[in-house]
Amino acid sequence: MVQIDLPRQLCLGQITITPNAMLNLSPQEIVNALRRHARGDQGDFQHPQKPGRGRRTLEGCRRLSAYRADDGTRFWIISEADQPLTTVMLPEDY
Repeated sequence: MVQIDLPRQLCLGQITITPNAMLNLSPQEIVNALRRHARGDQGDFQHPQKPGRGRRTLEGCRRLSAYRADDGTRFWIISEADQPLTTVMLPEDY
């Protein structure tokens, strides 16, 4: 079992990683992105209706972050508001 030290700003709960993400992302890229996500840095994600809104922490809402791996692979991290679950996935896994 791997322990990941993350900031406490966002409770990520159980972290799951899709098989496709595990094949295409390095463990370090995943850990770095999870740290950013927990801090509120949502990477490339912008709320589609209100510019800049995606970077704010919205209580009670799902949080979506979008990042790029070193090789350019796009991936997402989604934390659910109604359950302690965070998923790392590629867009095509959605």
